[in-house]
Amino acid sequence: MKKRLVVSGLILVFACAFVFDNKLYYPALPIESMSKKAVIEKLNDSDKPIVTLSNENGQQWYIIRERDASAADELIKEMVSQKGWTFRQKEGSGLFFEKQGENLIVTTQKWTGDYVLVKIPAPFS
Repeated sequence: MKKRLVVSGLILVFACAFVFDNKLYYPALPIESMSKKAVIEKLNDSDKPIVTLSNENGQQWYIIRERDASAADELIKEMVSQKGWTFRQKEGSGLFFEKQGENLIVTTQKWTGDYVLVKIPAPFS
């Protein structure tokens, strides 16, 4: 009986460690080419406020560590404006930009309470 309890306890500890190490408790990512663990490690290894994640299906993905959505919007506006785009308006989770008659829609998505995912159509520069 005692041996069975110890084995069960060890299995539970290893299972919890696996879930925690691989960030399985985070919500699903809309990016197929990266794991949750890789995304968090990439952000933690960078000293920049906005980090490039992936270029997938004609979309560039970024992540921002931010609790305040308006601060994330300001970071996005600054990044996109550096490429010559002019901010026009925000509607819901979309930020609308314009450059030489072309339109660009940048969308944001709250991934967790601490992280915001940003999706920008690939050739925005």
